[in-house]
Amino acid sequence: MLHTDLTPGRTVVIDGRSCLFFSGFSYLGLHQHPVFKSALTEGIQQYGSLFPASRVSNIRLSIYEEMEHALATMMDQQAAVLFSSGYLSGQAAIHYAANCGQLLYAPGTHPAIWHDLPALPTEDRREWEAQTIEKVNSHPDHTFVIVSDTVHPIAGVVFNFDWLQQLNRQVLVVLDDSHGFGILGPDGKGSIHAVPGTDYVRYLVTSSLAKAYSTEGGVITGTAADIAALKRTPYFTASTPLMPANAFAWLQSGALIQQQLQHLKLNMQTTRHLLEGVPCQQHPDLPIFIFPQYDHSPSLADYLAERDLIISSFPYPLPHHAPVHRAIISALHLPKDLQILRQFLIEFYQRHS
Repeated sequence: MLHTDLTPGRTVVIDGRSCLFFSGFSYLGLHQHPVFKSALTEGIQQYGSLFPASRVSNIRLSIYEEMEHALATMMDQQAAVLFSSGYLSGQAAIHYAANCGQLLYAPGTHPAIWHDLPALPTEDRREWEAQTIEKVNSHPDHTFVIVSDTVHPIAGVVFNFDWLQQLNRQVLVVLDDSHGFGILGPDGKGSIHAVPGTDYVRYLVTSSLAKAYSTEGGVITGTAADIAALKRTPYFTASTPLMPANAFAWLQSGALIQQQLQHLKLNMQTTRHLLEGVPCQQHPDLPIFIFPQYDHSPSLADYLAERDLIISSFPYPLPHHAPVHRAIISALHLPKDLQILRQFLIEFYQRHS
């Protein structure tokens, strides 16, 4: 367990040592970018630290509707609704969806979109998909709601949803795109760009705004009817809204966001090239590089930490499981950082593979 007194960016200070930081999220690195921090500071000066009223009170703050419209437009959806966190948006989405049909969870679905404590399926995902197709097609319309993440950030997997085209009954599909929104698809619109549009499927997509955009908040996008209904639930009416300065900073940072997205993609490409020959697993669209831990060899994470380089390493999915070693690339990393990562990885695997 490592502790720091400062928020990590490209580097993190551990026990007085400045270490390269290849962990966490904030893929675009906005939380430590001076232009974004300046926009956030300006937003605090203009709006203060919070909006002291419900979104349904008789006094409304127009910047929320402005951001919701921008997010819906970006994702090519009819409407959007903002929440103060990604977890809250996930809970709002799944509790609304639970009233629309029986929930059919994909294996390994993130707790942010759990309704109570579901018994997640244990079978292979392909097997689950086949079972889901058969179950949905053998029942009347609107009987089921399909629930899934779009990205598995620990395993470095982007899920494919082309199988939804085989459905011939009306169904709602709830997707958590927290680790896809902002980095996947054209201009970072997320996984929604790749899911099939069919006459039988309507989507409700929930996303954290923190993972890519360094913005403490969450969003749900979908049909105008679903979003209007969500805005009548207590998750919206009884919750404190997103800090308005966050909305202001995000709306002011469109050009910066696209610039950082290009930096991230370049860093991902460079890292893939540098790590050729190093044992690792990586989806070409994700800034996540997963490394094996061989039996009877020292911990890769400890080896790198001793050399002032911090990667993500913790047991998953259960506390007693072996740690998963991942290097998370961000838009903040410099070419020399990636070279150092390569150097120590080669050293480790030459010694211990």
